[in-house]
Amino acid sequence: MDIAALPLVDEHTTDVAAEAVAVWRALGETLDRSFGHPRSGRYATLVGVADRTASGPRPLAEGSVLPGFRVARATPGRELVLVGRHHFSTYALVFRLDGTGGGRVRLQAETRARFPGPLGALYRLLVISSGAHALLTGRLLAAIGRRAEQLR
Repeated sequence: MDIAALPLVDEHTTDVAAEAVAVWRALGETLDRSFGHPRSGRYATLVGVADRTASGPRPLAEGSVLPGFRVARATPGRELVLVGRHHFSTYALVFRLDGTGGGRVRLQAETRARFPGPLGALYRLLVISSGAHALLTGRLLAAIGRRAEQLR
């Protein structure tokens, strides 16, 4: 999948008071916990995601799977690229870690997606335009930050 060809949906960032190694570990643990929840599996089935169950190496590495996502690229401490598709969208979620000095990391989540056809447009309206995606992404980043700060 050509991630750069997917339109940018949004970007969210948070500053975390922890070193990159702790943020990376927290990222993997939080994604596993969040997307491994039974309601994520039900949602994955409902929208017809390609990858419905967690599998592959842990900590997350290229080829690892979370419900709704496959790890396309993993550079520990720097970048995690998740890709997926379902009936209404083809998408990527890119996490970037950037050390800002003083034991702090800026964690960024970038979402890219294409929503083809009328059902894709409706899905975009329900999930993106409603603000639900932004709310959930913000909560996810906050949870990763809290976990990383516990691990430091």
